[in-house]
Amino acid sequence: MKQRPETPSKREADASLRVLAKALAALDQPAEITAFLRDLCTPAELEAIADRWRVVPLLLEKIPYREIHERTGVSVTTVGRVARTIEYGAGGYAAAVRKQFPRLAPSN
Repeated sequence: MKQRPETPSKREADASLRVLAKALAALDQPAEITAFLRDLCTPAELEAIADRWRVVPLLLEKIPYREIHERTGVSVTTVGRVARTIEYGAGGYAAAVRKQFPRLAPSN
């Protein structure tokens, strides 16, 4: 990965993330989003992102980590990280689950 001469400030990093989020939000067709992600990410990054999303519904169905690993091939460590993010993250997984898997969305 290319090294920057200096790390951007939190403010700059947050601004860059907001611009990226707006670009994603501007795309309304799955094919457009797929093309954007393929252009934006390396194959390994796409695989990691897709793996994380793939385990979310299984975690919400309370399937044990080891079984999720056996079904998907996603490491137990990654499954645990996703579970912690569902529980303690910024709420992004929950927002996406409400839209894609409404029956699994936690009731608040």
